Amino acid sequence: MFTGIVEELGEVTAVEDLGDSSRFRLRGPVVTEDAKHGDSIAVNGVCLTVVETGDGEFTADVMAETLKRSSLGALAVGSRVNLERPMVADGRFGGHIVQGHVDGTGTVVERTPSEHWELVKVSLPAELGRYVVEKGSITVDGVSLTVVDAGADHFTISLIPTTLALTTLGIKQPGDPVNLEVDVIAKYVERLLGADAKESGE
Repeated sequence: MFTGIVEELGEVTAVEDLGDSSRFRLRGPVVTEDAKHGDSIAVNGVCLTVVETGDGEFTADVMAETLKRSSLGALAVGSRVNLERPMVADGRFGGHIVQGHVDGTGTVVERTPSEHWELVKVSLPAELGRYVVEKGSITVDGVSLTVVDAGADHFTISLIPTTLALTTLGIKQPGDPVNLEVDVIAKYVERLLGADAKESGE
């Protein structure tokens, strides 16, 4: 489990096309300092398994399903990425429950700068709209954020200077894709309420 508190702004150093998958090499000295084969690291909000580590870099295989459902397929050498290690049992829970299982992708629609922060509008796939609520939590490219405004096909988020400086959200421009993970609690509640309705014959 992750919390959506990005530890490091990493970089893609190599991409190998394996036909039905891709192998990425990513630079991240902080997240690799204690990483080993089989560990998990979230890359732009996608939970990936470490294959090899060395010299502050790690490799990870990305299956076709992940490439299709996330924005990782658009990454190239030099792309910046948000990196986070899984939460340890005795660590601080700084963000919200993030699984690293992307629900879909959105697109940065517009950025409205202020003196010290920015309001960013992001498009939202129709099937995810019911899980996004005003002042609720959402993960955008692995960053835990609070929804400012929720529409049927979009939402807005406010980005503070720290988020702008230390994550990819500071450099994303209108038209750029972003990975989205909605609040898992909302999905469980929907499932449970649906089961209750079916059992009661509604």
